[in-house]
Amino acid sequence: MALPGYEPFNLYYGDLHSHCDIGYGHGSIEEAYHNARLQLDFACVTAHAWWADMPEAEPRLAPTVEYHRRGFDRAAEAWAHLVEVVTAAHAPGRFVSFPGFEWHSMAYGDHHVVYAAPDDGVPRAAGIIRAADLDEMRRALRGLALQGAPALLIPHHIGYRRGYRGINWDAFTPEFSPVVEIMSMHGCSESDEAPYPMLHTMGPRDGASTYYHGLRRGHIVGAIGSTDHHSAYPGSYGHGRLAVWGDALSRAGILRALRGRRCYALTGDRIALEFGVNGATMGAVVPPAAERRIAVAVRGGAVLDAVEVLQNGCVIHRWTPPVLSPAPGPEAPVKVCLEVGWGSKGEEVDWDVALTVEGGRLIGVEPRFRGPDVVAPRSDHQPASRPDDWTRTGENGVSFTTRTWGNPATTTPGTQAMCLEIAGDPSARLAVTLNGQLVTVTLGQLREEAHAGYLGGFLTPAYRFHRAVPASGYTCQFELTDRAHSPDRALQAGTFDWYTVRVRQANDQWAWSSPIWVETNASEIPTCCQ
Repeated sequence: MALPGYEPFNLYYGDLHSHCDIGYGHGSIEEAYHNARLQLDFACVTAHAWWADMPEAEPRLAPTVEYHRRGFDRAAEAWAHLVEVVTAAHAPGRFVSFPGFEWHSMAYGDHHVVYAAPDDGVPRAAGIIRAADLDEMRRALRGLALQGAPALLIPHHIGYRRGYRGINWDAFTPEFSPVVEIMSMHGCSESDEAPYPMLHTMGPRDGASTYYHGLRRGHIVGAIGSTDHHSAYPGSYGHGRLAVWGDALSRAGILRALRGRRCYALTGDRIALEFGVNGATMGAVVPPAAERRIAVAVRGGAVLDAVEVLQNGCVIHRWTPPVLSPAPGPEAPVKVCLEVGWGSKGEEVDWDVALTVEGGRLIGVEPRFRGPDVVAPRSDHQPASRPDDWTRTGENGVSFTTRTWGNPATTTPGTQAMCLEIAGDPSARLAVTLNGQLVTVTLGQLREEAHAGYLGGFLTPAYRFHRAVPASGYTCQFELTDRAHSPDRALQAGTFDWYTVRVRQANDQWAWSSPIWVETNASEIPTCCQ
């Protein structure tokens, strides 16, 4: 794709907010980084560390207070070990790891601290900060930066009501917070009408805490996603991730991308999103311009349903796929997703899968693994160690092991998947061995419809080859021009129009860009959607 401005950068995918048993999650820190490397380029496994204004006076919250206290003690005891594992996992150019912790607050909302340590180690100064309030936290971070331990302070699950661990936009500054987390297993905080409602025990989404509310107040802040997963599974599919356009796969490179807001939020699929205004990349602040030339390019992981351009939170353009898509060429690339799981609820099934492309070429592999979900920690719930792994086997093969546990509910998947990009004509076929059972299917068959089967009889674990999606179905590129509301009037710096792009796929996976801000006159900014 390579829109103007993106040529110097590569796209990296990560998760900067997930948990394990260092705190009050489950699974080891070693297991967490093993899982992170399966499908991410960078990760931070955050220790639950402190909550100064915990509501200790309410007797009904005593169990909640107690497991938080135990978690904080565990984090303090295990911090040195966490740093050791983070250091061992770090391999610049291949995989980047960051040390970090989570700080709760009723008054200011929850934040996680990500230490942007040098690539050759972690400074001794980097540690847990038990700050009483946000001002004290910022003072501590300023001091640590002087000691060679710079950090980011990222608000997360911001959409909860202010005073109930949602963001406090009055107290927000971008000093250590160039981005906010708008998507995680808690739900989506983009706007009060966003997909993925908040269904956690912590409560519903409040409009005055959403990302769009903060942008309308004039905050210059980018958007990311992360999982907030509690079972040692950074990048757990469908819960939130982020992508950055970085100049290097290193701690410094990821930090530069985040500080420049060259980043966006995702749910699960590795959606590649490029977005520019007047040649500037996402995250930029653009000088006044009566004419705004907007360019968008998307390469998705499944059929694209809609790509929307928004100005100040209002949709000004919606791209949808043509009613009649062009027929793919004889060897045009397609994406095929193999999904495994189903069977009885709660019954764990280990999968050993080997796949070979015959008569075609395997271009790319994207694992879509998820860990078992824990909404609220319980001492009697200890998910088993994850056996997930995968490897390329020659030019045209891939093998993977994983575990499924039945779907917890008819709207909650417990499946695992692998997405393949394949070039081949309709006669090319996939030869797949699933737990010793050989299955073959051609690309021609999958271009027509999906194919499913079972390992045994009724109510046994099953598999599904999703319909093959041609490149014309998962890519789009377009341009448009938007004009300032009063182009004849001189523009003045100090206030902004902000443009964003969001992507929706037919499989309900999403992406939300960071904005591009265009300086303008305050009187020209419309009330949303007027």
